[in-house]
Amino acid sequence: MSVIVKKSYSFGLRIIEFCHILEKEQRYVVNFQLYKAGTSIGANVREAQNPHSRSDFISKMVIAMKEVEETEHWLLLCRDSPHLPDPGTLIEELSEIKKIIGKIILTSKKNARVMGK
Repeated sequence: MSVIVKKSYSFGLRIIEFCHILEKEQRYVVNFQLYKAGTSIGANVREAQNPHSRSDFISKMVIAMKEVEETEHWLLLCRDSPHLPDPGTLIEELSEIKKIIGKIILTSKKNARVMGK
């Protein structure tokens, strides 16, 4: 199992735990949006592991990156709002995942150009 698969899965589990706190505090909209986006990162990374083509792999990783961006939005709102619980280290974990996915996308696109596909 690759590093990004492990990290995105572990992050998804931590998002579920954090969303449980949001649910207890009756922050249902933020809970729903963060739960969806935060767990979708790992799902898309996992789906990219068995692509039909190089472009399919890149597409799935780009979708994962979009979910990273949305997740970051919700986590920053939680961090900066006095009405929401602090996400702790989730933002730092997400930043690491973002860097890895970004590097994967750049490398994959570069390799696709080199191979002429």
